[in-house]
Amino acid sequence: MIRAWLRPDGRKGIRDAIVVVYLVECAHHVARRIVDKMDDARIQLIGFPGCYPNDYALAMMKALTVHPNVGGVVLMSLGCESFNREALAANAREQGRPVETVVIQQSGGTRGAIDAGLAAVARVQAQADAQAVRVPMARSELVVGTICGGSDGTSGITGNPAVGRAFDTLIDAGATCIFEETGEMIGCEGHMAERAATPAVADALVASVHQAERYYRAMGYGSFAPGNAEGGLSSQEEKSAGAYAKSGSRAIDGVILPAEQAPGPGLYLLDVVPPGDPKFGFPNIVDNAEIGELIACGAHVNLFVTGRGSVVGSAIAPVIKICANPETYRRMEGDMDVDAGRILDGRATLDQVGTEIVDLIEAVAAGAETKSEALGHQEFVLTYKASAPAGPGCLPAAA
Repeated sequence: MIRAWLRPDGRKGIRDAIVVVYLVECAHHVARRIVDKMDDARIQLIGFPGCYPNDYALAMMKALTVHPNVGGVVLMSLGCESFNREALAANAREQGRPVETVVIQQSGGTRGAIDAGLAAVARVQAQADAQAVRVPMARSELVVGTICGGSDGTSGITGNPAVGRAFDTLIDAGATCIFEETGEMIGCEGHMAERAATPAVADALVASVHQAERYYRAMGYGSFAPGNAEGGLSSQEEKSAGAYAKSGSRAIDGVILPAEQAPGPGLYLLDVVPPGDPKFGFPNIVDNAEIGELIACGAHVNLFVTGRGSVVGSAIAPVIKICANPETYRRMEGDMDVDAGRILDGRATLDQVGTEIVDLIEAVAAGAETKSEALGHQEFVLTYKASAPAGPGCLPAAA
């Protein structure tokens, strides 16, 4: 049975992290030293390196610091950066999270700020523990995201469609599922539109993929990398078809943007490509940037499909690695949670692996560690990006 942490907004978390948040790269070292000195997997590091204010970064940080898997917050500020630390702290406090702010320039520099930060983390952790409420959590209350990285010729045959089967099962149970990577689904927009819950959602799906294509063309390259070709993929179209398979077969209920919460159960596309012309560089910096965006949309856990092999995890929300290639699994079993390559070997069917994924999600939600958690992976990336609110046509009509 899943026993979750009940948050003041009614959402439930499957972890109870205390996040130490650096608000500019100048505070990163101090924040990391605090987390290292605490030597506690529950104390996790996230942050934004930029000094110039950015609406996307503020929205992301607001969502992440009140994620249901987060129990408390310590903000690390240099003091002269432009990040709105007061607004971030106020938002966390309003959502019932214990929060403290340490300003390095007011704390005697590096050593003084580390000491102050350690004390702040201890106080926040004690307050979070004192107000913790554990309650049962049903499968229908889960929010699950998916991403693929290090794709090869097996990804679209085993791992991605197995996740699609798992998504179908979860959605039928009333859960919320989020898939993304519009830049890796160019050519699949028509198929997605046919599954849209409403004509407005269909239009939004097509527009999101077309925007990704425009963005890639403006940047001069796409998402098809040399590593994909080395792994046996022949083209962008083949990679797109494989990435699309992660979404399963159920109706697509809406399009959301980073830091937006899905308004209800169902299946949603997360559009991670910035609107308009390129302003801040390549939209998909690393897989962990997109994992962070899925988490900011409320994902309790993320399914990461890989054929070539990836070792990353994430702060805040567990990452379940689904290995599409049986040879990769044999080489990297210590990092992989699910061997979807058994499908190629005839040792399992898509439905069997899909069921295994759902069972593992529930086990992880109940407290079991993923391989990346056991290895201590807590990667996090947040960069500059433009963003704009999604229109009401992107979402289901109110009942």
